[in-house]
Amino acid sequence: MDVTGSDLLTVGLLVALEAMLSADNALVMAVMVLGLPRRQHKQALRYGLVGGFAMRIIATLLAVYLIRIAWVKLVGGLYLLYLTYSHFFGHREEGGDRRAPPPAQPMFGLSALWATIVRVELVNLAFSIDSILVAVAMSPKRWVVITGGILGIVALRLVVGQLISLVQKYPTLVDAAFVIIAWVGVKLGLEYFNAVGYIHFEVPQSVSLALIIIILGAAYLYARAKGPVEHAAIDPMEEKAAELLTSEETPKPESQIPNPN
Repeated sequence: MDVTGSDLLTVGLLVALEAMLSADNALVMAVMVLGLPRRQHKQALRYGLVGGFAMRIIATLLAVYLIRIAWVKLVGGLYLLYLTYSHFFGHREEGGDRRAPPPAQPMFGLSALWATIVRVELVNLAFSIDSILVAVAMSPKRWVVITGGILGIVALRLVVGQLISLVQKYPTLVDAAFVIIAWVGVKLGLEYFNAVGYIHFEVPQSVSLALIIIILGAAYLYARAKGPVEHAAIDPMEEKAAELLTSEETPKPESQIPNPN
């Protein structure tokens, strides 16, 4: 296996992007299980995330091959540009409805618990499409794409509470992630036009990585200079979801577990 410094840098960037793009998504998935009885919250979230993780690996392996097809690059690039447009110019009022906990009901012959787990898995996969497209566009090597995705998810699970707080206090970091998504979309478009012969140049991988680092660095400095955003009120539903994620992240010490006697 040929490992270069550029590969390691790409893995690090994928981990950072995964953390920024997925922190808020993890909160949404946690909200989805709140319609279940409290004793089933952790079980549904854990099974849903594990199942979604397995589906994501399969989707990533398929994407590594599909991205080599010229028209797939064009479609993927346009989709990433659409995501960026929706982030910056979409209707913000639609965001509130997606945070409402869906009723935990049986579906397709499944119990309410397993129906919720399936929904979490599907939403997890849907939320990961942007990350998968960005990853396969940044590197043609399967091990780089999969390693970056896995490490990003592991890092997210370990420090999800801190990441949610970070992106809420410094939304500029999430904006920077979508600027990077836009750049990757443009890069995919250029690769398509080069493949079909409309243009005759490609963006070097080193230039693309340097630009991504500059965007992240500029966003970090701007966020530090601007200071944290103070939210006037915390959505009780989001607060419950964040507590659920944090409890999944950090086991409760034995000294704090109440004695049943």
